[in-house]
Amino acid sequence: MKVVVDDLSGPRIAEFLDEHVREMRAITPLESKHALDLDGLRRPEVTFWSIMDGDAVVGCGALQRLDATHAELKSMRTATARKRSGIASLLLEHILTQAALMGLTRLSLETGSAEFFAPARRLYQKFGFEYCEPFGDYKPDPHSVFMTRELQENRRREPIMIDTVPG
Repeated sequence: MKVVVDDLSGPRIAEFLDEHVREMRAITPLESKHALDLDGLRRPEVTFWSIMDGDAVVGCGALQRLDATHAELKSMRTATARKRSGIASLLLEHILTQAALMGLTRLSLETGSAEFFAPARRLYQKFGFEYCEPFGDYKPDPHSVFMTRELQENRRREPIMIDTVPG
């Protein structure tokens, strides 16, 4: 497996993300769904990574800069058949490292409050995220949980690129 910066141009990642958005719509009321679509993920303030196992996309995640030192974790997803196999931990560790290398000092996220999201909340807690109030443009929502984590500042300001793959 390898973690790659993904330009979101290929059909495999588009299909993977479409499945993610459909799943979120089935679980979460539309007014509480905050998953970004492809256009949202292609914005310049977003860095997107895929985890590839051969030619298959088995996981993904993104960082969306909110300001110079704070970013939001977005679009964390593991392929259904690969859940609880360590992919999410591998990706989250990579994203935390990259965030620190980018000079970010705080990383926050929004996830669901439903039981379906309990494994994700446990993963985030395992990696040091703590519950917090809504951040950025979020408002209190019974379907949302907000978490944040401080990062240690790193002197290096440029991210390390593991690999880059077009779609």
